Amino acid sequence: MNSMDVEVVRTAMDWMNRGHRVVLGTVVRTWGSSPRPPGSLMIIRDDGQVAGSLSGGCIEDDLIDRVKRGELAPRMPQSTTYGASAEEAQRFGLPCGGTVQIVLEPLSAQSLLRELLAAIEEHRVVRRRLELATGLVSLTPCEDGDALRFDGQTLETVHGPRLRLVIVGGGQLSRYLAGMAVMLDYHVTVCDPREEYHEGWAAIEGVTLSRLMPDDLVIAMNLDANSAVVAVTHDPKLDDLALMEALKTPAFYVGALGSRRNNEARRKRLLEFDVSEAEVNQLRGPVGLNLGGKTPPEIAMSIVAEMTAVRRGVVLGGNLADWSASETACKVSL
Repeated sequence: MNSMDVEVVRTAMDWMNRGHRVVLGTVVRTWGSSPRPPGSLMIIRDDGQVAGSLSGGCIEDDLIDRVKRGELAPRMPQSTTYGASAEEAQRFGLPCGGTVQIVLEPLSAQSLLRELLAAIEEHRVVRRRLELATGLVSLTPCEDGDALRFDGQTLETVHGPRLRLVIVGGGQLSRYLAGMAVMLDYHVTVCDPREEYHEGWAAIEGVTLSRLMPDDLVIAMNLDANSAVVAVTHDPKLDDLALMEALKTPAFYVGALGSRRNNEARRKRLLEFDVSEAEVNQLRGPVGLNLGGKTPPEIAMSIVAEMTAVRRGVVLGGNLADWSASETACKVSL
């Protein structure tokens, strides 16, 4: 579950605590071109206030009116479809004849929102199951991906912890990397025990500054498969401490800035610190895709691009993954 959806759930709980009736809408199926993918969430309050989005504004006004009038999900969950015909798609402004199906659920204490948030905060992945005929909700542990399932009678959605990124080093490159990662919905922790790199981080939303030693922080954060670690200080006393612990975790991405030569030397050092050869082979260094970038923003972009590709299961190869003829990443001013 990304941070926007977490905020939708928290807002729903707040509205319910203040005595409002709240309906949760979930996109369950789309045909053609649709502005929001399956799994997108929006809540509608009894007075018409909303949070989240189901279509980027195409159908929200109609949904709000129908929920306020009690036409949709007054007591039990139900599904509704927009854009089933070309005329209706044109009426609601859905692009390219797109069609979207939505499940609407009246929320209550039995919706298990509090338990759902607790699971996410504990970094557990859970499957939420809603029976439309009864409104019954259940939560169970989940290990089989993030697919949404809807058969017309039961809606199952998978929710898990927010993506996390640990950046070792608080220099200039880290600021660009942190900013781009926040836009991609990562919660970013910048780790740097050096006092001279601490100025200004407190003002950046979505970023936490840690003064711990990198190995202590990685251990304390209990990194999971939704986590990434990037070391960019060029100081082995800091970078290697983080990497030797991060490579032992389920983190989906662990990378280090530097040339091929420096990273080969780094791999040899890590083998001397109780890191297995299989774990060392997971290290991505030089970090990022070889986009030919030379400035800090360009290199930050190459790093988040590679992180995205790895997280999405893209097999990287060819020139983008070949650093044999390039040493620019280690020469940039950080």
